[in-house]
Amino acid sequence: MWDERRREDIAVATFTNPPMNYYADEAFDELDRLIDGWMRGEVRVVVLTGGIPGRFITHFDVDAILRNQEQPDTIFEAPKRSRRAQAVTRRLNELPQPVIAAMNGDTMGFGFELSLAADLRVAQRGDHRIGLPEVRLGVTPAGSGLTRLTKLVGRGRALDLILRARVVTPEDALELGLVTELADDAVDAALALAGEIAAMPPITVAMAKKAIHQGADLPLEQALAFEIESSFRLKQSPEITAPMREYLALPLEERRRWLEGSGS
Repeated sequence: MWDERRREDIAVATFTNPPMNYYADEAFDELDRLIDGWMRGEVRVVVLTGGIPGRFITHFDVDAILRNQEQPDTIFEAPKRSRRAQAVTRRLNELPQPVIAAMNGDTMGFGFELSLAADLRVAQRGDHRIGLPEVRLGVTPAGSGLTRLTKLVGRGRALDLILRARVVTPEDALELGLVTELADDAVDAALALAGEIAAMPPITVAMAKKAIHQGADLPLEQALAFEIESSFRLKQSPEITAPMREYLALPLEERRRWLEGSGS
């Protein structure tokens, strides 16, 4: 269900499960294997997308949820699927590389949970819906979406979205802060973002990602201390001197343009 293609130092992982692009249990192991490869540092940025027009990942397979309700896991195994979903989304956060969700269609339920675990989210304009509709189906999000959504947009907005099982348009998702940006083609836009990030020093990008994710859940004093420690450790790496030397070698009038990413 997951197919990976490399575009230089960018990994593009595409999920395809026709006809509706529902997520399935067996796809967890496939994604885990891809993450194992990315953990080895073979790429600089990861892009996740959907392989069926109009659908990123519609949501989790409701038939499978219903079967599990009728024939539940044993008391020692339960809740097996939710733990599995949370484990794989946490691994995306632990990757040193940034992860970009190219949401090229309907992105609901676990599809949106997976997107919330990404570092950046690009939604494609069109007649698509984004959100967590689980309450309407009689369940609640348990693949990390409920918690991640609350951390992203705050308790009040999360309550409104979850309790009403709201699924919104890409435009509304941007206004609500659910996605990073909109694009006519989410994959092209995500690849452009990935290329921009891949051009940065990879060790610096990895350390910045780690500091943000870990510091977000710490009390202020601990987060500030972790920020200092992260910066100090990074400065022990000799490879970070190259971009600073490149900057200092420029004439003064060209330095701001370089910082803007316009190149030297």
